[in-house]
Amino acid sequence: MAVKILVVDDEPDLELLVRQKFRKQVRAGEYDFSFARNGVEALRALAAEPQIELVLTDINMPEMDGLTLLAKIGEMKLLAKSVIISAYGDMPNIRTAMNRGAADFVTKPIDFADLEITIGKTARQVEELRRAVRDHEELLALQRELDIAAHIQQSILPQQFPAFPGRTDFDLFAEMIPAREVGGDFYDFFLVDDDHLGCVVADVSGKGIPAALFMSMCRALLKATAVLGAPPEECLRLVNQQLSSDNRSEMFVTVFYGVLDTRSGAMVYANAGHLPPYAVRRSGGVAALDRTGDTVLGIFPGRSYRRGTVELEPGDALLLFTDGVTEAMDSQGELFADARLRRFLEEEAAAQPEVMVRDLVDALKRFADGTPQNDDLTALALSYRGRG
Repeated sequence: MAVKILVVDDEPDLELLVRQKFRKQVRAGEYDFSFARNGVEALRALAAEPQIELVLTDINMPEMDGLTLLAKIGEMKLLAKSVIISAYGDMPNIRTAMNRGAADFVTKPIDFADLEITIGKTARQVEELRRAVRDHEELLALQRELDIAAHIQQSILPQQFPAFPGRTDFDLFAEMIPAREVGGDFYDFFLVDDDHLGCVVADVSGKGIPAALFMSMCRALLKATAVLGAPPEECLRLVNQQLSSDNRSEMFVTVFYGVLDTRSGAMVYANAGHLPPYAVRRSGGVAALDRTGDTVLGIFPGRSYRRGTVELEPGDALLLFTDGVTEAMDSQGELFADARLRRFLEEEAAAQPEVMVRDLVDALKRFADGTPQNDDLTALALSYRGRG
């Protein structure tokens, strides 16, 4: 694309000289010259054609001189660069012009070889500036899209708490904090029927938009299968078959899915390569649920999954979480780890689910002490109260 150059000078011979000197570049489409006799004409030209990239202007002109023109160009916030033409030795005006934003200068009588070098150099500066502006605009557009995606992702996850007003047999609370604008963690909970509550926490491989898209698909498949009443191990088997049948991205997801019988406190669950939740007993005992030893969803078709069970007494709780909790890192690279999580839960044994989750997030922030979050963080606390 031709560099658009506006030459501003009241000497009529200059236009002829410029056209003659740069005729090859004009024919080759490298430069596109236009001309103005003074600053007033130049401003009209700039307003009519904001694509002008370089202004080559004399200082001494009628109606509006070059120094005033430079000030006006600065007020217009144009991307065009300016090169001034001044008499040899006119350093006060040259200094003033440079202070008003001129990129370079040439002196009279004009050395056209020097002018050609100056135009080429300044044109490259303009192109770099325009590229930087384009990159900035693209980044702003991407940020706006990410903000929208983050809003959509958060709206997908249950956000209304208390989740089941009027239910006194259980209580729960959950939060997901992505490491970037959007993430690959998710949680979900739903009533399979009036006596059975399903709870899910999952972690998709990777981060950012690809993980968020895969997360959305996983969540939709899992919930659509779970609400039909399939037991957890069968639900994971069916979802794995769907995900792995045409998984060109080769992404995968770890999932813990449990179904609580709200009448008895018995939970049946299946675990597809996810960190086992912790059972927090009202007595203060804390223990991880037994692992089922099964693998992630989305990679290996035809896999089957096994069932685990845990019995909750009234006052007991479960904490479901992703590795963003135990792998939270401080400035020295030390992990929060299971030992700290166990101690935290021992101290929080009597806490309500919302308090437990919010206290955990606060504890992780204190531990990180300003270290940027390096992974998505999700926690879901479920308290079983029993039916009185």
